[in-house]
Amino acid sequence: MQRHSTTSPLLALPGAVAAEGQDEGVAAHYGDLFREQRALADGTGFVDLSHRGVVTVTGEDRLSWLHLLITQHVTELPAGRATEALILSATGHVEHALYLVDDGVTVWAHVEPGTQEALVGYLESMKFFYRVEVADRTDDFALVHLPAGSIAPVPEGVVVRETPHGRDLFLPRAELTAYAERHGPPAGILAYEALRVEGHRPRLGFETDHRTIPHELGWIGGAVHLDKGCYRGQETVARVQNLGKPPRRLVFLHLDGSDVHLPGHGTPVRLAADGPEGRQLGFITTSARHHELGPIALALVKRNVPVDAPLLAGDTAAAQEVVVEP
Repeated sequence: MQRHSTTSPLLALPGAVAAEGQDEGVAAHYGDLFREQRALADGTGFVDLSHRGVVTVTGEDRLSWLHLLITQHVTELPAGRATEALILSATGHVEHALYLVDDGVTVWAHVEPGTQEALVGYLESMKFFYRVEVADRTDDFALVHLPAGSIAPVPEGVVVRETPHGRDLFLPRAELTAYAERHGPPAGILAYEALRVEGHRPRLGFETDHRTIPHELGWIGGAVHLDKGCYRGQETVARVQNLGKPPRRLVFLHLDGSDVHLPGHGTPVRLAADGPEGRQLGFITTSARHHELGPIALALVKRNVPVDAPLLAGDTAAAQEVVVEP
């Protein structure tokens, strides 16, 4: 996956510690993870998500054209209404996740860091005779997230994507430092991720792998509209929806707080009754330290794992909560 070359100027702020891996380029935290989480939970501060890709689609056919390609119904999407959508493979596996808003002239989408080039390439290949223009605007715009309940003002002319979880601002990249000076303090990506895990919200590349179908992660209804026309991968979506048997399901885990280390992405999940050498039934997708809940995680497990069974994440005891019904 290609990484965007821009490093956020906010990494120069006091206390900033750079994130690693997929979130490289922004701050993991600014010296106090739990304070930053509490600030976001209280509706204050903001999160620098300027490492995420920004893609736009303009032209009078933009909504009708996108409607043919994505899993969401957008032909009559009102200006200013946020939505999310997936692009699937021909076999129904998740390839892209898009977080969208139309401002009346342009569809704006933010996507996972490093995925924008492949997304733009695919969209360009599907233009045909439609009156649309696709652009990678990552160099020009930086995503900033304001938590739910925030009363921070939005600069004039900035496109906003508002959801129950907060507001995403497509801020001109050149204005990011000035925005931080006016509306700080920022919170790091680890605080944002802890609240995402608490909210059971899947993320491409973390909760997904090459076999993921939307039903496994609870994307049906939110990112996948079941009553729309054809799109690539729709046959798989319809078949699994009618049979009701996705092979895996997302679960939320409360982890044993006595362990010093969090189980990382890919850590095997087993039944506690079988012990650490038992058969692997799934894996950790994201783990986090939460300011109130302690260590928590999302995991993908086989559909037939009993919903009340105590689990092990590596050597760490874990109690599960149902996210996706088996």
